[in-house]
Amino acid sequence: MKTRHALPLALLAVLALTATPALAAPCESLAALKLPDTTITAAESVAAAAGARGGAATPAHCRVRATIRPTSDSEIKIEVWMPATGWNGKFQGVGNGAWQGSIATAALATAVQRGYAAASTDTGHEGGSARFAMGHPEKLIDFGHRAVHEMTVKGKAITAAFYDNTNPRYSYFVGCSAGGKQALKEVQMYPADYDGVVAGSPGVNWSGRALLSVWVGQVQAQNPLPREKWAVLNNAVLSACDANDNVKDGVIENPLQCKFDPQVLQCKAGDGADCLTAPQVESAKKIYSGVVHARTKQPVVAGFAPGSELNWQTMAGPQPFGPGLELFRFIVFGNETWDFKTLNWDTHVDQTLKASESMDAMNPDLKAYFDRGGKIISYHGWADPQISPGSTVGYYDSVLSKMGGASKVHENFRLFMVPGMNHCGGGLGTDQFDMLTALENWVEKKQTPASIPASRVANGQTVRTRPLCPYPQVATYKGSGSTDEAANFTCK
Repeated sequence: MKTRHALPLALLAVLALTATPALAAPCESLAALKLPDTTITAAESVAAAAGARGGAATPAHCRVRATIRPTSDSEIKIEVWMPATGWNGKFQGVGNGAWQGSIATAALATAVQRGYAAASTDTGHEGGSARFAMGHPEKLIDFGHRAVHEMTVKGKAITAAFYDNTNPRYSYFVGCSAGGKQALKEVQMYPADYDGVVAGSPGVNWSGRALLSVWVGQVQAQNPLPREKWAVLNNAVLSACDANDNVKDGVIENPLQCKFDPQVLQCKAGDGADCLTAPQVESAKKIYSGVVHARTKQPVVAGFAPGSELNWQTMAGPQPFGPGLELFRFIVFGNETWDFKTLNWDTHVDQTLKASESMDAMNPDLKAYFDRGGKIISYHGWADPQISPGSTVGYYDSVLSKMGGASKVHENFRLFMVPGMNHCGGGLGTDQFDMLTALENWVEKKQTPASIPASRVANGQTVRTRPLCPYPQVATYKGSGSTDEAANFTCK
């Protein structure tokens, strides 16, 4: 029936497009929500909470816990946190670390503080060990990729149900380390899940990282390079390469241009402590060089970059790096007492690569994701002593090769290398930055990130700012002004 006061159809259409999401349904009612292969185990309203030590407060939100069982040997737990008010209309998946089997509550809190509905998963197991995978191939698949995908699909459904059948306008995934690998695995295998991802210090070469941990472990077992020699190496590296960018600041801007040979440190008659014995020189060379396939002579994983030496305790301690060692004990060989010194570089590399297929994120074919307009911002610290930064550069280069070069890739995928930064943060570099805002602006406003503002904070004070540049560009000093101010640098 017509009415004299009916709004024009055009105006109604505008109102429909600009309307904010309807008021959220009662949180507790989500306990009755039915989703495939899913049991909602809890749905509760959570009051706002003050941030710890003056940090940001976590707003009131609806917290939903669910268990997903896509196969008989799968039990994937997820949590979805949704702001009670002020939802920004977007969804965020958050990543895990190492073999982590727990909900990332800190990352969820950060996401809801920004207005996101957010989801996290325990990746299909509990605890931080790879022991869960021994004899459970389905759980390995869950950890490798299925858990994050299931979390995403179910998390979006729960979000829509809470906000009166309103689907998220945009979806993003944010993770570092294993979480960075999860981000890239998502775009490779499930290109429709996210509009954009932030992949920090990504363990894309999961098998390679494990092989490198044993490689370095065997180096240290055969010809130990003691900790006091790491500083000797670092001083020599900085002396050789710090000023390559015309700025002497204790940070190597581009280690790929650092032509340093540990041989220059080999002890000669009368030398003091600031030198290396011949076996120590060979050990240093092996740590820098990384692993090469014995049969094909192709690189398996890059070694650590010049400038990372002061943090080599991560890999070059008395025992191999634990998360890497566990891949062999619980997945490759199924023997939790396996001795790392027995790994055979002629026969075991291929076996390792095959066992890690579900976890590696090395597929360079991103056509399906790019065709949807999906965006990737990846970053990695050049001084990372846990996941070789060269592995991320290698993956990015493989995408360029597969997808037709930089002109075909840069509108969808940009890599930002962070000079001096350790694993996911820390170190002497400018490790404070906001990749998510840059990603939002790229996806939603078509603002391609030509650089990312970054800073270094010491004792609560900002002591340096620099632009992070899209690889292979580097921050280049203009020649005047403070070298601690970003305005005096440009990306070239």
